[in-house]
Amino acid sequence: MESVLPNTIKHIPKVNKVFANPFNPVGLRGILRHNEPLSKHTSWRVGGPAQWFYEPADMEDLIQFIQQLAANIPIFWLGLGSNLLIRDGGIRGVVILTSGLLNEIRLLDNDSIYAEVGVSCARLSRFASKANLTGIEFLAGIPGTLGGALAMNAGAWGGDTWSAVRGIETIDRYGQRHRRQVTDYEIGYRSVKGLNNEWFVNVTLQLSYDPDSNGLEKIKKLLKQRNMSQPIGLPSCGSVFRNPPGDHAARLIEQAGWKGRCEGGACVSEKHANFIISNDTATAEDIEKLITKIQNSVQKIFQISLIPEVRIVGTQCSDF
Repeated sequence: MESVLPNTIKHIPKVNKVFANPFNPVGLRGILRHNEPLSKHTSWRVGGPAQWFYEPADMEDLIQFIQQLAANIPIFWLGLGSNLLIRDGGIRGVVILTSGLLNEIRLLDNDSIYAEVGVSCARLSRFASKANLTGIEFLAGIPGTLGGALAMNAGAWGGDTWSAVRGIETIDRYGQRHRRQVTDYEIGYRSVKGLNNEWFVNVTLQLSYDPDSNGLEKIKKLLKQRNMSQPIGLPSCGSVFRNPPGDHAARLIEQAGWKGRCEGGACVSEKHANFIISNDTATAEDIEKLITKIQNSVQKIFQISLIPEVRIVGTQCSDF
C-alpha cells in the first residue's frame, strides 16, 4: 500500500519526564508520547491520559511499531474521538491514532470505493456523492471516522454502514494484514462482533451508481435537518443511547424528566434529549454518572433498558 503521509514526519520526540520504555521502539518515524491527555482527542473533551500514545508516519511505520510491541501491552485505536467516553484514569497500554494517517480514498470502478479507516464519515459521504454513488449519504451526519462507523455499525435516517461493505482488510496484534469477508462478522443494530485482536484498516464499499442522484443536495438537506434537531457545535459524543425497538431514546429520556438536567458539568441537551453536553468543568465521571441515572430512571418508569451507543473505556484512576 502506498504511504498516505510524507516520509518526513517527525522522529520520536523527547518527553517531559523520565520513564522506562516497555517496548524499546527502534527505527520508527512517528511520534511517541507518554501520558498524553486524551481530553485533547475526544469530542466530549474529557478523559484521562494515554499511558503511551503513538501517531504513525504511514502504514509501514504502523506495522513496524506493532511488531515491536510486547504481547502483553494493550492496544486501543482512536479516530476522531466521537462516540467515545474515556474515563478520568485514562487508558493503559498504547493508544494508536488513525485519523490523519489512514485517510486514503479512491474509486475502484463506477460503483465501488476503497477507503481507509481514518477517513472521516463526512468526507467519505461527499466523495461518494460527487462520484454519483448513492447509499451512504447518511454518513455526512456522523461525526467520526470510517473506523468508528465500522466498529459500531453507525447509521442514521434508515441507513447503516455495513450494508455497503463488501470486503475488509484488518491488521492483527503481530502487524500481519488479513483479508476478511462480511460473513466473518456478526452485524446488528449499532453492533459488530468479529475477530479478537484484529482491527480494521480499510474496506471496499459497493454502492449504486446514479448520475441523477443529486447526492450533494440530499446531504445538504440531511445536514440541515440535523442542525435543526441536534446541538451541533457543542461538546458531545453524538447520540448516547441506542433507540429501543419501536421507540426513540430521546422521547423516553424527555418523558422521564431528564431534558436539561445535569450531573456536575454534564447536562442533557435542551435541544435533543439523547445528547449529553459537557462544559469546561465536566469530568468523564460526571458523564458516566448521568448516563447511569438516566438508565435507571427510564428502566423504573417505562421498564425499558436503554443501551449505550457510546463506547465507555479506560480506568477510573491512573496508576501509570
